Amino acid sequence: MQNASLVRRIQESLNRLGVPAWLFYDFRFTDPLANRILGIHESQHPTRRWFYLVPAQGTPAKLVHRIESSMLDHLPGKKLVYLRWQDLETHLEEMLKDFSSVAMQYSPQGAIPYVSKVDAGTVELVRSLGKTVTSSADLVQSFEAVLTPEQLREHHRASRAVSAIVLDAFRFASSAIRRRGGSSEAEVRDYILGRFQDRDLVTDSGPIVAVNQHSGDPHYETASGKVTRIGPGDLLLIDLWAKTDTRGSVFADITWTAFFGGTPAERMRRVFEVVRRGRDAGVEFLQRRRAAGELPQGWEVDDVVRRTIADLGYGEAFVHRTGHSLGEETHGNGVNFDNLETHDTRRLIPGVLCTIEPGVYLDDFGIRSEINVFMGEDGPEVTTPLQDGIVCPDEE
Repeated sequence: MQNASLVRRIQESLNRLGVPAWLFYDFRFTDPLANRILGIHESQHPTRRWFYLVPAQGTPAKLVHRIESSMLDHLPGKKLVYLRWQDLETHLEEMLKDFSSVAMQYSPQGAIPYVSKVDAGTVELVRSLGKTVTSSADLVQSFEAVLTPEQLREHHRASRAVSAIVLDAFRFASSAIRRRGGSSEAEVRDYILGRFQDRDLVTDSGPIVAVNQHSGDPHYETASGKVTRIGPGDLLLIDLWAKTDTRGSVFADITWTAFFGGTPAERMRRVFEVVRRGRDAGVEFLQRRRAAGELPQGWEVDDVVRRTIADLGYGEAFVHRTGHSLGEETHGNGVNFDNLETHDTRRLIPGVLCTIEPGVYLDDFGIRSEINVFMGEDGPEVTTPLQDGIVCPDEE
């Protein structure tokens, strides 16, 4: 019953997107997306190629090897069994005879590498049968990136926790500076990890704690052997991400900046304002498009934010995509707000959670302001606090 329900969900997505069929394929777990969606586990020890075809209407079909003929028995559908490679091609042609095109985990020219899981030779095989292969990128989102109500609640819990912890970390560093003249990146990092443990949060890595010029490196590795002292007159960027220690929970991921010892320099304040305006332009764009009944593609969001920052004179210093999908992993399998590193044509569909995190990265410092945005049925919801200025903990 559960797997029949899965097929119904797949068919609902196919009909909603106007896709005639979805062809799943795998060989030795080269496509983790297919295996996760279809409920296939490595403990089954698959060693031969298999295909599973779900049409928008009608009965699925599966193609498995004779010595692993039970591989897809947990899924409904007509079963075809091959032994020789010639049989595989004959049966695959029979499976696909009613379809002129099928979606696969493929992206034209590798534009969206997150879903490019089917090898080129297998795509060539399907095309040799006279079929057009389209990308399953938006279909994958429906199963890999749409949050359940429980996941959204856990995300909100994580959001409240990390938002409190980042401010606590700034106060911790400020106190250390007042008491003994300074702190260090590693000390602040360890403080944050301890607070995660206190709040029953888990993370996969990080956080990033970057002082002065280190904050100009978008993926700086904290305590990488460089001078990491934090003292008066220093700017500190903290990027932290965590989720509740609950099965299926979803990450919250934010970045804030602070300045210790008085008022930040005018140049720092100006750069922060540029970043803030880019961030807010992204949110406003999502609000406008959703109000118009439209679901924007990821590249469009990136373009709006990037153009805002470029118009303010810092386009060349924005060397990072605007945002990424959030899920059970820090970087999920939904749409990214990206027209820099990739041309992401996936749509921000209801139920998907993403970051908006523009940054300006200079030689002596960097500013990033990262928030999380959930696309609800009624429009986008910012689920994390909006930083409206560089934090000055000494003035609190």
